[in-house]
Amino acid sequence: MLKANLADARGQPVVAANPDSVRGLDAAVDAYLGARSDARDRLDAVLADDPSCVLAHCMDGYLNLLSSKRAGFTRAEAALENATRAAGRLSGLAPRERSHVAALDAWCHGDLRGAVRHWDAALDHAPLDIIALRVSQFVLSYLGESARMRVTIERALPAWGPHVPGYGYVLGCHAYALEESGDYAQAESTGRRAVEINPSDIWAAHAVAHVAEMQGRLGDGLMWIRDVAPHWALCNNFTLHLRWHEALYHLDLDRTTTVLGLYDAVVRRVSTDEYLDVANAVSLLWRLEQAGIDVGDRWRELADCARGHQHDHALVFVDLHYLMALAAVDDTRSVDEVLESCERFARLGGDTEATVMAEIGLPLARAVVAHRRGDFGDVVDGLMPVRDRIKRIGGSHAQRDLFELLLIDAAVRARRLPIADELLAERTSKRPRNIWGWSQYAKVLDALGASGAAAAAHRADALRAS
Repeated sequence: MLKANLADARGQPVVAANPDSVRGLDAAVDAYLGARSDARDRLDAVLADDPSCVLAHCMDGYLNLLSSKRAGFTRAEAALENATRAAGRLSGLAPRERSHVAALDAWCHGDLRGAVRHWDAALDHAPLDIIALRVSQFVLSYLGESARMRVTIERALPAWGPHVPGYGYVLGCHAYALEESGDYAQAESTGRRAVEINPSDIWAAHAVAHVAEMQGRLGDGLMWIRDVAPHWALCNNFTLHLRWHEALYHLDLDRTTTVLGLYDAVVRRVSTDEYLDVANAVSLLWRLEQAGIDVGDRWRELADCARGHQHDHALVFVDLHYLMALAAVDDTRSVDEVLESCERFARLGGDTEATVMAEIGLPLARAVVAHRRGDFGDVVDGLMPVRDRIKRIGGSHAQRDLFELLLIDAAVRARRLPIADELLAERTSKRPRNIWGWSQYAKVLDALGASGAAAAAHRADALRAS
């Protein structure tokens, strides 16, 4: 018999067969928030014992969609059918539960903005709905909407406090939103506070790592990861993303041997086709090559993974990284197939990511291929008109930086030095401790015969030594 008067750990109503189902759902949600490897197993146990729990079916759909794979969409649609069927048998669903069903429906049909609106509605009714807060943050991050990500958290934050279970996780979400909004000081203090509450909160630790990257505090970033990494033993592959950040710090310090060691021993120790694992690896190999490092045949394994996902189009951000791997091994057939598939997807119209593909994904995809083929002028011509819109592919500032680096590198190689000068002046202004930016700026200024080359080179050397 269903019970409509049950509540989760934060007092939010949940329709379920018994209190054990709700406690099991609480445990699954906590595992998801902590990026733990047991989240799926815990949720499956709830679904097996209580197929009437609508919110558990919604979580099932979300976890599948978070994979950002086409196969995940198929499984999410099955979860949506189960949620809808279970909801249809009930009259006591809380408004936030109905909002979750509507959000899952929207996401399954490619309407990411619609899904966000439904999570907003859930939070209007229940600001302690930690599922809505966290899943909404994922989607808003991949829409590139950092300001809205921050507003969403801060609207709900007054309802939270240290006495509410999961408060540390909400602080971690706030820290990431603050960092992506450029409020680095508050982001770091908030992220550190979250980790004090829960040392294994890898999402909060990740926000602090981002601050160190954006501020060019490489030594601080390395020490931070060294100190908090021992607490991640139960975490899933998201730990590899933090080691990617560690590799970026070393790369900016020209420790390329260390970066290759991290790549082989940690970042890509196991070949997986998880989108974030592949994106980490693609980004590192590309940056290593631009630093003049021969990465051997490492691209081939990534290209093999990418070939299984030419038509996924779950996120434009992910499509671009798969394409970059295929272009790196000069697989012309697969590259052309991906480009054609992206063009077809862009014509779908109503799908949120299809619109992103049409407006910015296609120019970026063509630029990725042109850069690998040495057509650097085409890269500059294609990206300069749209560079202010690159944010729309989502991901973090640190992740999207790959495409800024690609544009700058192309401008230098195409001898479009005034454009390179403009881009590097902007970069060093926004990131005054970025060693790569100052090093490149010195070279460009020197090639232009402009004053300031020596000062820029001195700045890079001083930062490297600090």
